[in-house]
Amino acid sequence: MSAFAFNREPLDPAALAAGLADVAAGGYASFEGWVRNENEGREVQRLDYEAFEELALKEGERIVAEAVERFGVRGARCVHRLGELALGELAVWVGVSSGHRAEAFAACRYIIDEVKHRVPIWKKEHYLDGDSGWVNCERCAEAAHSHAHGHAQPHAHEAGGHAHAGPPAFDYSRQMALREVGAAGQRRLAGASVVVVGAGGLGCPVLSYLAGAGVGTLHVVDADTVDPSNLHRQPLFSLADTGRPKAEVAAERLSALNPGIRVQPHVTRFSADNAAQLVALGELVVDCSDNFATKFRVNDAAVLADKPAVLASVYQYEGQLQVVRPDADGSCLRCLWPEATRDGLVGNCAESGVLGPVPAVLGGLQAMEVLKLLLGLPGQLRDEVLVLDLLSLEQRRLRAPRCGECRGGTCRRIAGLAPEPEEDLELALELGEAIAGGYEIIDVREFDEAARDPLGWDGARLWPVAKLLAEAPGDLDPARRYLVLCSHGVRSLAAAQHLRAAGIAAAYSLAGGLRRQSRRAAGG
Repeated sequence: MSAFAFNREPLDPAALAAGLADVAAGGYASFEGWVRNENEGREVQRLDYEAFEELALKEGERIVAEAVERFGVRGARCVHRLGELALGELAVWVGVSSGHRAEAFAACRYIIDEVKHRVPIWKKEHYLDGDSGWVNCERCAEAAHSHAHGHAQPHAHEAGGHAHAGPPAFDYSRQMALREVGAAGQRRLAGASVVVVGAGGLGCPVLSYLAGAGVGTLHVVDADTVDPSNLHRQPLFSLADTGRPKAEVAAERLSALNPGIRVQPHVTRFSADNAAQLVALGELVVDCSDNFATKFRVNDAAVLADKPAVLASVYQYEGQLQVVRPDADGSCLRCLWPEATRDGLVGNCAESGVLGPVPAVLGGLQAMEVLKLLLGLPGQLRDEVLVLDLLSLEQRRLRAPRCGECRGGTCRRIAGLAPEPEEDLELALELGEAIAGGYEIIDVREFDEAARDPLGWDGARLWPVAKLLAEAPGDLDPARRYLVLCSHGVRSLAAAQHLRAAGIAAAYSLAGGLRRQSRRAAGG
């Protein structure tokens, strides 16, 4: 006997209760929700119930198991009707047996409240005036009938005055009013699973809108922690969250926004080692990262898994949006750039600055493309790149066709997932320690940056990253050790990689850059 089930035939409460009979149980509680004759002042003639059964059964089983574990009861079960129901018919039944009545009452209430808010069930009200409409089943049963052995209580009918209102349920009625969405589209969203890589300026709006739309499962992948410098463009977080993992905080906020969905945090980098496993968790993946290595890794993993990917990037006041469709023989990131761009050659938000609404707009567009894919809406972006200028409000759609060598077959530019950078490329040490240790210091900041924020030490070589890339290795001694630094450690990492490729084997990047040095000096 399954813990959660659907039934298209009338329910027999006595038979259902008999299935929970247990001589070790001293308490028993049940809930019955009936079809009443009115809803919000309108006379009801009958009801129809539908459910996204595959997802609903799994979620219902999970809810009952949670109740058993949380309240320590001996047995629990929930059965919900589907199909057409007449007035007065029993629509949902919950039964719990336990050692004591208090646990039975609590578990019974927990199950019906969670079912109302988490299980994708819809009901259609048929009114006497001939009108009808599908609504989410947040009010399928708002009154409980519960009793302990020897202390039977009268039924509390849904239309009666003994019901205890639960918390308000999430309402999808505004988007379900769209002809292209409706009840079928909402069921499709409820059954969907999406992987979002990055919970920053792009990820916050993507996650918020997908959670609000009712996407059933969201996987949040981010290894970073909340930082005060990011809050102006990451409104899912607050100052009090500083230092906490973004993925975990995002999961908390999104679950509070919409308790009816499942949000799974993954506090980890999206790496070559885990990319395939993470992409396998969803039917599509959204890249909201802020570095090229991850963007190409997401692209490659999606193409290898034959799954769509929605990519976006931001630079100051501009943004780009691309949808990769390997499942439809579409182009990918490597059709434009066969080789992954090295991080640090183009400034990220920390290096170049950004206004919060810029990633918010791009993230909102990413969420829209995801919903287009899940709902099969027209106008999907394909084999093109959308370029936006948020200052002039100009936009361009650039053709990005699948490269000729891959057309009509598999991608030939991806041999495998992009390798990870060398583990020993970064050094987390104090600048003074590096100088004392004999490292030659190379400062790859621009001249004006160095003038505004001098190192306070004249022995460093100022070599802006663009000049270094053009001139290296120059007069550097391959036998010496070099420590490359910049403001945040992004450009210096790219420069160190370039120096190693040019034959300077002992080139290292200062981890976290000068900003990390100043924070440590301040006790941060």
